[in-house]
Amino acid sequence: MSNHRPLVVGTLPHPATRFQGVGGSCTLRIKERSRMEWRSTEGGDPAQHLEDFLAADGLDVRSFSTPTMSRSVAKSESGSVCGAAVLISAAGGAAMLARAAVGEPTPAPAVPDVVAVIYEHTEVAEAPLWLPAARSLGGVGHGLPPASGSASWRAALRNQSRSGPRAETGGWRLGEWEPSWTPAAHAAAVSAVRAAIGRGDVYQVNVVGHASAPYVGDPLPALARLAGLAGARYGGVLSGDGWAVGCASPETLIQVVGGRVTTRPIKGTRHATAAGRQELLSSAKERAEHVMIVDLERNDLARVARTGSVRVDELFAIRRWADLWQAESVVTADLADGVGLADLLRATCPGGSVTGAPKLAALSEIAALEPVGRGPSMGALGWIDANGDLDLGLTIRTAAADPDRLHLWAGGGITWDSDPAAEVAEAAAKAAPIRRLLASS
Repeated sequence: MSNHRPLVVGTLPHPATRFQGVGGSCTLRIKERSRMEWRSTEGGDPAQHLEDFLAADGLDVRSFSTPTMSRSVAKSESGSVCGAAVLISAAGGAAMLARAAVGEPTPAPAVPDVVAVIYEHTEVAEAPLWLPAARSLGGVGHGLPPASGSASWRAALRNQSRSGPRAETGGWRLGEWEPSWTPAAHAAAVSAVRAAIGRGDVYQVNVVGHASAPYVGDPLPALARLAGLAGARYGGVLSGDGWAVGCASPETLIQVVGGRVTTRPIKGTRHATAAGRQELLSSAKERAEHVMIVDLERNDLARVARTGSVRVDELFAIRRWADLWQAESVVTADLADGVGLADLLRATCPGGSVTGAPKLAALSEIAALEPVGRGPSMGALGWIDANGDLDLGLTIRTAAADPDRLHLWAGGGITWDSDPAAEVAEAAAKAAPIRRLLASS
């Protein structure tokens, strides 16, 4: 928990919502049943801790290789488990990958590195939606349940406020953003990656910058607005004691339905104009960067897949997120017998599109170059339903609140052909829609 004086006392009541879960639609009201929070200072294997916690409450995550039709169908009576929201920070993901380099500390230490919140159905009458209705892609729902822990958020902030001036509660106000590095320092990091590529140390490295801003008011409504961004497949808020994370991610890290795993890496960005689309399609640099990450994701999935089942179903398709075009591919595989959640997370975390290639070498460069940790960004956020089907989005386009400040991260993949000034501009373009929504009242 931050020791700084708080600027907010939360006022938002615990909301009711509808959640469109993986593989089906749950229209019942849900409430928190239990939660697990893990920080990197605690040690141990977070992937195994997470699997054990979920399995102990009856979620079928020990083996994903059994087709859904042959698994037990979850009940939806009051008190039965609906599913679990899962958050994995960048550091949490790195801890799941053996021998991964550890970077600088997170600027938002109140946010845990791994969180799982199990929800159960409740008989309370359904209330109006709080988060935007979940979107669906290929028949599979995306979204998050309500902002969990709202009551504990308020209590934690009230307790802290006793030692400092009373916080304002009138309206939402966001202060000036303060970056953790200057544009010149960001550009220098891009140049350093290019030098590492020239030495043969890496092929590509994702470089991420951070900025934070003070605020007055309740951060939960501001973070919830992110879910309304066009293309936000993983839109929602998760919170706990003194922290909250809001996500507008368009990118699937891993999705498992019926024993088949899918990842949808995104690499390549342009402004959403006709000229921008054509420029992205014709860019040799963007396509080469994209194909490197697709190949990395193929190799990651191959570690847990049936032999010969990994395939690229779609390559370099152009999708829109907010006011940007982005290039996305779809990679799938059949999971090998006995592969569970811990195995899958160890094989795929952190996501290749936010590390680079080779993954371990890229993480070493990231640890040496980035001035602050990535916090809950560049990790994962999503849902596991009561039958064990899984849908985790990569936490790009993600903001976090602690009792003092809002935090935001943005960056991009660097190759030999990268132009430092253009990379700085691209990171700013990715952050701009998030900043606008967070600042609006």
